[in-house]
Amino acid sequence: MSETTRNDRPEPGGRTEEDWRSILSPEEYHVLREAGTERPYTGEYWDTKTEGVYECRACGAELFRSETKFDSHCGWPSFYAPLAEDRVRYIKDTAMGMERVEVRCATCDSHMGHVFGGEGFPTPTDLRYCINSVSVRLAPAS
Repeated sequence: MSETTRNDRPEPGGRTEEDWRSILSPEEYHVLREAGTERPYTGEYWDTKTEGVYECRACGAELFRSETKFDSHCGWPSFYAPLAEDRVRYIKDTAMGMERVEVRCATCDSHMGHVFGGEGFPTPTDLRYCINSVSVRLAPAS
């Protein structure tokens, strides 16, 4: 039996990390596959009002609808709910000395951002899905 490296093993979504590196730009790879964060107010969608569906930039899974997007003044796209709970998965994140909840695409396990609650936003859920623009792609409504 031969030993395999991480780059040889398929990750969720059936791709190896080498595959992801060839498909994604360096910035996309850093955020989606290494759980990085883009700088606030620099992403393509932080203030977009266009109607449509936000898809995972890595695999195309539909994750959020524009109807749930709201202006949270944080510099990243914010949503109060995913399109459906089975579209995302949650991981306890204790990096950087904080306790947060990371949001990942349930299809390909790519990092989307974090979800926060109890911040007092006037939304139906009082949740803020703080999502990196580079993690998603907007499919405008037709």
